[in-house]
Amino acid sequence: MEEKKAHPYSEHDENARAHTASSSTSDHGALADEKLAQRSGSNVANADYAAAIEDNPPNPWGPGYLKLYMFSAIIFLTATMNGRRFSRIRYDGSLMGSINALPSYTAYFGLPPEGNAGTGIIGQMAGALFIWLADWQGRKRVIFIGCLGVIIGTIVVSTATTIPIFTGGRFLLSFFGTFATTAAPLYFLEIAPPQYRGTIAGLYNTTWYMGSIIATFAVYGSHLNLAGMGNLDWRLPLWLQMLCPGITCVGILFCPESPRWLVAKDRHDQARVIITKYHANGDGDHPIVHLEMREMSDSLRAHPMTNWKQYFNLRDLFRTRSRRYRMMLNIAFSWFGQFSGNNVISYYLPYLLKNVGVTNTNTILLLNAVYAITGWIAAIMGARLHDVVGRRKMFLISTAGMILCLSITAGTAAGYVETGSSQASAASIAFIYIFGVTFAIAYTSMQPIYPGEVLTNDMRAKGMGVFQLTSGASGFVNTFAAPVALSNIGYWFYVFFVFFDLFEFAFIYFLFVETKGRTLEELDEVFEAKNPRKASTKLVAARRRTPRVVGDGDGDDKVGDVDGMGGV
Repeated sequence: MEEKKAHPYSEHDENARAHTASSSTSDHGALADEKLAQRSGSNVANADYAAAIEDNPPNPWGPGYLKLYMFSAIIFLTATMNGRRFSRIRYDGSLMGSINALPSYTAYFGLPPEGNAGTGIIGQMAGALFIWLADWQGRKRVIFIGCLGVIIGTIVVSTATTIPIFTGGRFLLSFFGTFATTAAPLYFLEIAPPQYRGTIAGLYNTTWYMGSIIATFAVYGSHLNLAGMGNLDWRLPLWLQMLCPGITCVGILFCPESPRWLVAKDRHDQARVIITKYHANGDGDHPIVHLEMREMSDSLRAHPMTNWKQYFNLRDLFRTRSRRYRMMLNIAFSWFGQFSGNNVISYYLPYLLKNVGVTNTNTILLLNAVYAITGWIAAIMGARLHDVVGRRKMFLISTAGMILCLSITAGTAAGYVETGSSQASAASIAFIYIFGVTFAIAYTSMQPIYPGEVLTNDMRAKGMGVFQLTSGASGFVNTFAAPVALSNIGYWFYVFFVFFDLFEFAFIYFLFVETKGRTLEELDEVFEAKNPRKASTKLVAARRRTPRVVGDGDGDDKVGDVDGMGGV
């Protein structure tokens, strides 16, 4: 049998590291340094990972990766239940945006012309208190429970004859939907290969639009063909809410568990099988397998996942400076994702269209569907761009674009209100749609991903619970304040969000870290730096020169540069 070539990340080195950390680290650093010196000036965000895949990069179209994409597509469907873009169940959220425009629906329940907002957000915030189940029972099981609960909630909503029952059903939809739509991002963050984490995990939330498209076209088609046939034009779309969770409920049974959760439960062999199959296309000797297993084991040994008894101890999330910085980013992005003007425009789009002169019900429903399609295309593009351009740049470009769009929308809406100009009305609608595309290309794919990326393994589930509560609170303000604000101050409501988005831009520029091109574990050194934002950008620039790996003697390798300007 042909002797296999030795590699710095072989099983032998992994075992040796456990006994002689300093010596092993030194040898590993020299070998990695030799490799990296051969390609001086390359763009390396994670030197360990770059060295591991340099000689034999896994084929992204190999059998393991294709299977990864297949089961990912099944779990992607949970995002169709993801509302608010995280404030309501997605299908339910877009559905209510369309159903609120139907006279038959508002007349049946005796509602005002603009419809009602419901209490889905309360269900989401209540569901956030149970995210600890994902650490206790695993990501897969919580996704299954969430999808099953949404099916039950669909039955309640679709058969409701009174507002209290209808509201209770929407509570169930949001409560159980939160289980699935919080566990799913955790799952993708922890199972996706580092070099494609932004793309695979980001694509998850783009299927938010699939729920929106199904909902809006279901309402449009039902109203077009079933109007005048009792209440079918709004009850039939309600029943369709169980389609995607039903598929996921069955499909999740055949998907693998998160390898990081398995390592946390001391099931290392099962985790290794998953990494081998889906990150290395079945090659158990590939260095990436040994590298990822070592990083996960070291991280979870130092910071074990929380158990249910410790879940409500939130002090653990803030006990060090680096953890406080992580939670600041988690909470800030949670709020920004709901309070940039996007939630108001998408959820109350039919009302906004009427406000600028579009009053035909079928036209409103069709424009609502087109809004979802254009957003989906932009979000898919953005998911890939986050791994190419980087998170920070994408957020900054998108936020600047939103400021411009909202400014123009406010001006054109004012023109229509003051003069009744049809040109002003058309321009206002156009920039509402451009705003949707601008938001979607950067924010949609990262909404549940960036807040999870910036957290450590032991913080992630608990921190995502905080994320849900924060975005729920933001969505609550939007949902119940927006109708009043739109009725009383009209286009000045857009002006308010112009100024808030200016604040967002400054906050992102000075404080947000770059996570592109790093494993989840490597982000530890970024947040331990004196200024994490500068560290996250400076390290990338330094490694473009002549990066080298240096051992610190405790098994943790850091990346520096030969001229000493990069810093660690």
